[in-house]
Amino acid sequence: MSRRTARLIPFLAALAFAAPAMADTHYTVSPSCGDQKHCFTRLQSALDTAKADTSDQWITIKVAAGDYYEKVTISRHKIRLIGAGPVHTRLHYDAVAETAGKYHRRNWGTPGSATLTINADQVTVEGITVENTFDYLTNDALPDAEPKKISNSQGVAVLLDIDSDRVLIRDAALIGYQDTLFANGKRAVIRDSLISGNIDFIFGNGQVLIEDSEIRTRNRAVAIAPGEFHSYLLAPSTPLSQPVGIVVYRSKLTREAGVPDHSVALGRPWHPTTTFADGRYADPYAVGQASFIDCVMDAHIHPDHWTSMNGTARDGTKTAIFHPQNSRFFETGSTGPGAAHRDIGITWKDALDIKAVRRHLSPGWPEASAP
Repeated sequence: MSRRTARLIPFLAALAFAAPAMADTHYTVSPSCGDQKHCFTRLQSALDTAKADTSDQWITIKVAAGDYYEKVTISRHKIRLIGAGPVHTRLHYDAVAETAGKYHRRNWGTPGSATLTINADQVTVEGITVENTFDYLTNDALPDAEPKKISNSQGVAVLLDIDSDRVLIRDAALIGYQDTLFANGKRAVIRDSLISGNIDFIFGNGQVLIEDSEIRTRNRAVAIAPGEFHSYLLAPSTPLSQPVGIVVYRSKLTREAGVPDHSVALGRPWHPTTTFADGRYADPYAVGQASFIDCVMDAHIHPDHWTSMNGTARDGTKTAIFHPQNSRFFETGSTGPGAAHRDIGITWKDALDIKAVRRHLSPGWPEASAP
């Protein structure tokens, strides 16, 4: 045996001994675990166990086919949540903003209503349906004067919370009505998925690329007068310092049966009510950025494509009006019966093309590059 070989033996032995610790850790979630090791019947139990692992390795949680009624939070970095496919694996909960403030650190009902909260860096969610099952339609059908009507009817399916970054969602279904996807963190890519809802159902200040997906408008229970907007796809509140908000690329804009023609806006500008030194009012620096690039639009899309949104004035009333012409809204390459639109004076031209969007999202995160 040579000296060189002799010196290598301890090194190779140590490397072989260390190898198992470097491999991904795997857990299973199933309605029935039986004698399976590392198996949990509740998804949050698996995530709590994963959080106790303070290593820097990835942890994969495989979620078997089944219906899981839970309110779930991912707060550990490097988590893969892999279901058996959105038809087979379903996570659902029925919280609503009116009563969900208790779930949020600042008693804010909208994020508190989320079925799945992601508040970590490097998270993948795949092959799963995440749904908020609050009975929106029954509530929507009630007259405004009805005491039983819930006024804050937001029901979030997925919350990308403030510490989320590098979140990849693919082959998934995010289902709700009002406020389905709340992008309140940093970078996220949603790929080959379905997002459904009606009122502002993709919204927030995060940087989100939705590609090769379906954005499906769901029906309302209340009657909508001719000429009024039935619903709105996007409500970005992008900070002015951020060049990318919500970008929809190469996706299909569809609708449920009963959603009228020419009744749905691509988006409207959300200026969240914010506390400043001189009062509490709509944030003037939240100038929403939204782009639709090479999308197919069904006939439910309104010929104006974009519309305005009310916000909180300095006197506390909801009388401030924010217009799409003063926002960062952009579209190119639209096709389908809803692609034709009137010129309402959208003049902003500084939107990044898809290659530039990917470059902006991808530093330290190769998954943001083209699939």
